[in-house]
Amino acid sequence: MKKKVVVSVVSAALVLGGAIAGTLAWLTDETDPVVNTFTVGNVDITLDETTKDYKMVPGYTIAKDPTVTVEAGSEDCYLFVKVEESTNFDDFMTYEMADVWTALTGVDGVYYRIVQSDEAAQNFAVLKDNQVTVSGDVTKAQLDALTDDDYPTLTFTAYAIQQYETNGTAFDPAEAWAQVNP
Repeated sequence: MKKKVVVSVVSAALVLGGAIAGTLAWLTDETDPVVNTFTVGNVDITLDETTKDYKMVPGYTIAKDPTVTVEAGSEDCYLFVKVEESTNFDDFMTYEMADVWTALTGVDGVYYRIVQSDEAAQNFAVLKDNQVTVSGDVTKAQLDALTDDDYPTLTFTAYAIQQYETNGTAFDPAEAWAQVNP
């Protein structure tokens, strides 16, 4: 009998405890989820030129406007321009690089600059005053002797690479060039 009374009391206590616990309100809270979407960083460049007619006349300047554009939203980067002259170019013409370019030490014909990220496209002229100059010493006989196979040429190629190797550690210009050097 005692056992029945104890079981009855315990059962009643459990029922009463469940009823009380069921009526209690607990303070709770929950956050909205935070979704982390990882997009792709990019360095995007173009090289354009609008001038097309390059007739050599001794002593004249010729409009030549190669322009490198770092597209909007590109990451901080090193921007390089490689200038290649035909073997006879210096016999006929000269040019100067625009002031925004620095010659890469130890590499002939390669120039660079650092470009910071921007929401707008950034344009950089390659040649000072967008021109080349024909030497005043060039003669008609020299010009007449040229053929399609040996006209002087000037070739530009642009390259870009992210400025930072890792967070906060920037490439130096030579290291950056070594990464893009074809």
